[in-house]
Amino acid sequence: MTLVSIVTPSFNQAAYLERTIQSVLNQDYPNIEYIVIDGGSTDDSAAIIKKYADKLAYWISEKDRGQADAVNKGFARATGDIFAWLNSDDYYLEGAISAAVKVFEKNPDAALVYGNMLAVDGDGKIFNALTYKQLTLEDLLCFQIIGQPAVFMRRSAWQAAGGLDLNLHFMLDHHLWIRIARRGKILRANQFWAAARYHPAAKNVAQAAAFGREAFRILDFAAQDEALAPVLARVRRRARAAAHRVDSRYLLDGGQPAAALSAWTRALLLHPPTALARMNILASIFLNLLGLQKVRAAILRQRMKSRQQEN
Repeated sequence: MTLVSIVTPSFNQAAYLERTIQSVLNQDYPNIEYIVIDGGSTDDSAAIIKKYADKLAYWISEKDRGQADAVNKGFARATGDIFAWLNSDDYYLEGAISAAVKVFEKNPDAALVYGNMLAVDGDGKIFNALTYKQLTLEDLLCFQIIGQPAVFMRRSAWQAAGGLDLNLHFMLDHHLWIRIARRGKILRANQFWAAARYHPAAKNVAQAAAFGREAFRILDFAAQDEALAPVLARVRRRARAAAHRVDSRYLLDGGQPAAALSAWTRALLLHPPTALARMNILASIFLNLLGLQKVRAAILRQRMKSRQQEN
C-alpha cells in the first residue's frame, strides 16, 4: 500500500493546531507518515504536539526560516511516495487522503492532483466553497489559484521541482505548482478534500497586501526560465493582467480598497477579459469604499446557504 507523507509546518497556532493534527490522524487511510515541524512556538503548540507524539513519525520545535523552510525540512525526512503539507490552521475532510491515493492509482502519469476546498472562519464555520476546474500550465501562469490544502503530489515531482523556494513567503505554493506542471501532468478531482481557515492572524489575512508582489516575482522567474518563457510569451498580457488582479484581490483583503481599485483597473487596461472575469472583486471594492463591508459578508453567507440547500 502506498505510503503518504504529510507535513504540518507550525508556528504559534495553538488555537487550531489540534484540529489539524486530528484531521490527519483520523483519516481512514491506514498508511500515513505524519511529520510536524514547529518553528519554536511560544504558545501551547509544543504541548499539543507532544500529546500526539506517539502517533507521529517525527516532530521538532526549533527556530526556522519560515513556512518554506519548515516544509522542506519535513519532506527531507519523509519516505512516502505521495507528499502533501497541511498548515497548522487548516484541516482535511473525512476520506481526503484515501480519495487522493485512488486518483493517483487510476492516473499513473499524474504528478500532482488537487481537489476542491472549503473556506471556514476562525470558529470553523463554513462561509464559502471553492471549486476548481482542470488547469493547464498557461492557466497557472495566469494565476488560476489552487487551494493548497487540497493538493497532493508524487515524491518524484517534489524532488524534480526542487521543493519550495525559501525566498518566497506568500505564493510559494503556486510557484511550486508551476514548476511541477512544467514537467508533469496535474489533475483535478471534483471532490472536497480540505478546509482552509481564514482568521485575523492567518497570513492570507494579516499580510494579504504582500501576496501581489510575489505574483510579479513569479512572472519574472517564468520569463527567465527556458521551459516556461515560451509558454508565458503566448499569454503575456493575460498573465500580467492576472497578476494585477491577484494584487487587487489581496489588497482588498488587506483593507486597502483604493489601492485594490487601482490594481484592478491596471488589469482591465492590460487584458479586459481577465479583469471582467472577476467582477465580484470590483463589486467588493466599491462596497468597501462605501463602508458596506457587511453587505459583502452577507452575500457570501447567502451564497453558502444556497449551495448547502442545493446539496
